[in-house]
Amino acid sequence: MRLRVLMEPSHGGTYEDFLAMATVAENAGFEGFFRSDHLLGVDPTNTAYQPTDSWTTLAGLARDTRRIRLGALVTAGTFRQPGVLAATVATVDQMSGGRVDFGIGAGWFAEEHTSFGLEFPPVGERFERLEEQLEIITGLWETPRGEPFTFTGKHYRLNNNGILPRTAQSPRPPIIIGGAGARKTPTIAARYADEFNLSFPKGLKARNENFNQICTESGRDPATVRKSVVLPVACGETPAEANRRAETIAAPPLREEAVVGTPQTVAEQVAELQADGVDTVYFFHLFDIKDLDHIRLIGAEVAPLLSTLP
Repeated sequence: MRLRVLMEPSHGGTYEDFLAMATVAENAGFEGFFRSDHLLGVDPTNTAYQPTDSWTTLAGLARDTRRIRLGALVTAGTFRQPGVLAATVATVDQMSGGRVDFGIGAGWFAEEHTSFGLEFPPVGERFERLEEQLEIITGLWETPRGEPFTFTGKHYRLNNNGILPRTAQSPRPPIIIGGAGARKTPTIAARYADEFNLSFPKGLKARNENFNQICTESGRDPATVRKSVVLPVACGETPAEANRRAETIAAPPLREEAVVGTPQTVAEQVAELQADGVDTVYFFHLFDIKDLDHIRLIGAEVAPLLSTLP
């Protein structure tokens, strides 16, 4: 079971905040440190939110960490042109020595786009663009040296590009695609993903079975795709400490998805997810970015407990 940290602080954060969290996560033994790709908080009226660009942050972390894997869960496809994004991710992968996972999605937060002057097409077009973006990005990374890459789609065109961005990982970084949709997202994931993120725990079994069926229909062996889940968590040495941390989970839907309790409780929830076919857990919404002891506690006590559970 891979245990990762996913940060989307309720008030955003500075680079120094993210570096402190990533360093603690690395030292605590987590396999990966990921951040969201947002320029507004979930509450767009929150003027205290500190926006940072995800891939600029990850580039810094690539040089300031040594072991932990890095990525965005997930990059908003609406934020960047696919050719430039391919070069950006390849650069960060080189800077990290090959520690990047590339997550990408269609984008969903309309007000975030209007606030920053970004185009926000209708949902159908966003998914069309996402498929073209994936074909372009993988094409730029995987086309053999000496051969040009050309792409002509409905939304993007690349002509005879012989100067191709190269990642440190060969042939490319692992691709993560995720979402709770019944058809479009799993179909795209069946074609491109090395990891499919099944969203939150509720309804996990049904989404997993649906994805496996779509893989089979598409000619993809479901066993070749890793399965992950996002798990909101509030962990404490005591139930009282866990409940105090749970108070920082501001959005009621996330509270309903969260596991709140001692390391034993959290480990038991992770073991249940593993039994349902998940091999990667992203501990999510550790809202208090100054509470580094929360990350230390999960890393120090939850992972060892997993090996003792039936």
